[in-house]
Amino acid sequence: MCGIWALFGSDECLSVQCLSAMKIAHRGPDAFRFENVNGFTNCCFGFHRLAVVDQLYGMQPIRVKKFPYLWLCYNGEIYNFKQLQKQFGFDYQTLVDGEVILHLYNRGGIEQTASMLDGVFAFILLDTANRKVFLARDTYGVRPLFKVLTDDGFLGVCSEAKGLINLKHSTSLCSKVEPFLPGHYEALDLKPSGKVASVELVKFHSCKDEPLHVACDTVEALPSGFDLETVKSNIRILFENAVRKRLMAHRRIGCLLSGGLDSSLVAAVLLKLMKEININYPLQTFAIGMENSPDLLAARKVAAHIGSEHHEVILNTEEGIQAIEEVIFSLETYDITTIRASIGMYLVSKYIRKKTDSVVIFSGEGSDELTQGYIYFHKAPSPEEAAEESERLLKELYLFDVLRADRTTAAHGLELRVPFLDHRFTSYYLSLPADLRIPKNGIEKYLLRLSFEDSNLLPKEILWRPKEAFSDGIASVKKSWFSILQDYIDQQVDDLLLEKAAEKYPFNPPKTKESYYYRQIFEKHYSGRSSWLPHYWMPRWVKATDPSARTLKHYKSATQE
Repeated sequence: MCGIWALFGSDECLSVQCLSAMKIAHRGPDAFRFENVNGFTNCCFGFHRLAVVDQLYGMQPIRVKKFPYLWLCYNGEIYNFKQLQKQFGFDYQTLVDGEVILHLYNRGGIEQTASMLDGVFAFILLDTANRKVFLARDTYGVRPLFKVLTDDGFLGVCSEAKGLINLKHSTSLCSKVEPFLPGHYEALDLKPSGKVASVELVKFHSCKDEPLHVACDTVEALPSGFDLETVKSNIRILFENAVRKRLMAHRRIGCLLSGGLDSSLVAAVLLKLMKEININYPLQTFAIGMENSPDLLAARKVAAHIGSEHHEVILNTEEGIQAIEEVIFSLETYDITTIRASIGMYLVSKYIRKKTDSVVIFSGEGSDELTQGYIYFHKAPSPEEAAEESERLLKELYLFDVLRADRTTAAHGLELRVPFLDHRFTSYYLSLPADLRIPKNGIEKYLLRLSFEDSNLLPKEILWRPKEAFSDGIASVKKSWFSILQDYIDQQVDDLLLEKAAEKYPFNPPKTKESYYYRQIFEKHYSGRSSWLPHYWMPRWVKATDPSARTLKHYKSATQE
């Protein structure tokens, strides 16, 4: 986890502009570098470092003797850098996994580079010899990237939007800051003036397509066919491989553990693999919730079963409410369910940074979208429509769950790892017949649960525990976290304000006091940027007025049985 920032063609003094780079200092608490580009006095890079791999030579922008004309600033982890070195005979100068980007680019250009990277990444690559700038972001947008490009060719790029919104430019304040699309790269011409012109924006990978880098994966070809035993075995092999490759770190590894299926599977497989490779410290697992909340009780069971060093963070209402504004500032969104779920994750990340030495944090994001884990999938009209919805959710992860997971952990200088979004694992799961992936016997994620039933990794009651939204599971069963938030916000927002909400906020107008309250805070920090959220996250196929699973009939009937 790092913070990257770059400007090309700035008309303003760089020493003033670089103050904007300090807005993302939380992403890299270990070191900072600000570097001008030789021959282009109005172009520069800023980098905040969290040292996870190669603590000696890991500063950026990365430049190596072999390619003195290449400058690379990247945030992420490239898990197959050693396999690519072996396959192509690359001569690395450092131990930094990202160095492989320079060698791949030199060998085959930008499209091959982006397509061959197995990992999570957002990068800015400058080629001064050919006067080119390239931007790229991983398939699911696990690592964030924003850009602003003015009509006269001034380009600003940053890990978070807050590092761009106050940039100055001769024509205007830079207004059109927007997220860079996941699974894409962009090529831009660099002019002698330092300004740029976009040449092409290319989608290099779709989540359904098997990635090109499978050719040099550590797991070779899997048995084909869709008989149940083969599918279950392949799911186990690929998921275990997804966790194994993410063990690459020189800092202590920990794991978020809500006690739900996803985080529990990650924690159980992670601990098993850490033992296999003789990592000589216990795995720390972390749960947050109110006293006796469902998540705390379930996480306790899992931790006892797998034998982790377990930490519980007790959430009190006042602390959660006080965190709302800093959470919205970190997130750069006003989406209701994202904010609710982020409060617990933000506070547990704060605890990890202050009270432990775990820095690389595993988590279960992506599973609900991939394996149809949301309660509303029970209402899908057909397996085919459920499969389409799953793909839509995966494409939009960068706006919702992946955004939440990145910002809440990065706010406290932690690095997140999400094995469920492994390229090979997701493309295999999405290749399975639609009717294999739907909920069965009233149970969502049925196929995933079935695949691990005989593994003894988890207690049966956890393996088959029904879906609980993170923002609901951290609260008591009697009163949901969203109800607690709504009770507080009811006192903060006047009825008249809500009645006129559509006039004040015509785009995505707030329909409830809660959404109005969040929107007010968002506009305070990011005025006029409401288009960053194209739409609110809401369940489909049900007449829902609130995104919480606890408002859905299926959830109520399951908890009342």
